[in-house]
Amino acid sequence: MRLSSFSLTPLVAALVLTGCVTTQTHDSKVSNSLAVVKTGQIEDAIRQVEEQTKGANQNDLLLNLEKGELMRIGKRYQDSLNALTIADTKVKEWEENAKSNPQKLMGQIGATIMGDASRDYEGQDYEKVMLTVRMAMDRINLGDLDTARVDIKRTHEREAVIAEFRSKETESAEKEAKEKGVTTSNKEINGYPVETLNDPEVLKLKNGYQNALSHYLAGFVYEALNEPGLAAPGYRKAIELRPDLPVLEDGLKGLDQRTSFRRKKGVTDVLFVVETGNAPARQSQKFALPLPTSRGLVTVSLTFPVIQPDKEAAVIRSVNIANQSLPTALITDFNVMARRALKDEMPGIYTRAAIRAITKGVVQDQVNKNFGALAGLAANIAVVATEGPADDRMWRSLPERVFIARAFLPPGEYDVNFSGRPGESTKLSIDGRYMVVPVRLYPNKTYVGDLAKFGSVTPAAQIAAETPAVKAAPTKPANRKAAQKQVKPAAATAGAN
Repeated sequence: MRLSSFSLTPLVAALVLTGCVTTQTHDSKVSNSLAVVKTGQIEDAIRQVEEQTKGANQNDLLLNLEKGELMRIGKRYQDSLNALTIADTKVKEWEENAKSNPQKLMGQIGATIMGDASRDYEGQDYEKVMLTVRMAMDRINLGDLDTARVDIKRTHEREAVIAEFRSKETESAEKEAKEKGVTTSNKEINGYPVETLNDPEVLKLKNGYQNALSHYLAGFVYEALNEPGLAAPGYRKAIELRPDLPVLEDGLKGLDQRTSFRRKKGVTDVLFVVETGNAPARQSQKFALPLPTSRGLVTVSLTFPVIQPDKEAAVIRSVNIANQSLPTALITDFNVMARRALKDEMPGIYTRAAIRAITKGVVQDQVNKNFGALAGLAANIAVVATEGPADDRMWRSLPERVFIARAFLPPGEYDVNFSGRPGESTKLSIDGRYMVVPVRLYPNKTYVGDLAKFGSVTPAAQIAAETPAVKAAPTKPANRKAAQKQVKPAAATAGAN
């Protein structure tokens, strides 16, 4: 890093020397609500977040995401949809800027001085995608497949906007870094745990915004709407994002049979969506970086976000129902996705942090030079004060992991065990042509959402009545005249059909 390309303006000096970051972290806002959810007190958790969305925060993007998710867990689907719609309005604004004025989103200069937490929160990319997915899931629970279809279409369009914008942003960050003489990377930040961003699970992901759940759900919804031509690409994309999972592969392989006359009669096509825990927190860590100046080295303290892997993340291997053990697929892991999103975001974070470090280094250098050691000490204290916590804003109430299982089951009452914990079962009433069962698991609490049922299943008695009886083989006619009498009724019947 170079200090020579920066000059100290009075405004910058004032910001650096008198600024003090006291912003409350997002984790501190929602941690108690998340703890309460795990004990089964979902309404208390909702009330706590609702209190925070009053007044000036009523349109806050992140708090409305949190409120919408908690209301979904509490089976308040319309209320959840209302909160998510407020959040979606903010993301739509981001989309419009991303398409028409991307430089506006890239130019939040406050982060250069005060840190990334001072930037307007636009949502993590995977959060933008999950927002429309959650809206679709709420509509499914409300029985509105047609509008869920619209949200699914918007999800795919949103992914395309994100891909194009991030490409432009990376190019812009690289250009700015080159102009400022900034060459820092996470490898140069002494002590930064780069292994959290470079582990195989993170590197295996195609990007930090697409997830297999959204595309598999798209396949299921299109299939339920009898649109197999659109269902197939959804299942295919889910397999591309999470390859080698038999549950996902069966979704595509069995599509033709499930949407033709060969479909099994008298059974319900049941999709279990089993979600566990909560999305990870971003932790703020400080790193002291030495900067060369005309009067020697000065040390600047900078904060960076870190997401630790969860080595104790829940593993759901099967859903046990009716003496069957249905295999599950880990379709989305938000701990891994959050780290991939952070990895992709790091070039911009590094560039802004490096510019901030240089700016603060200039302040210290000039104060030391012009006002002496005592004033330099005061400047150093002020510089540290302006470096608040790293940006920890994330949609924390999202699940950490999502598993799916799928089966054809005859209508009826069933005892189901989702957690694998002995003696813990839930009674479900299976019915309809298609059915979605939403579940959220915590170590000591299982939330089973309302069962979404679509279409009707043919009763077993009706199937038996409509199944033609097996006829005995005709006897050999005694003469040609008798043979003609046998053939004529059969020909007449065929013509009538």
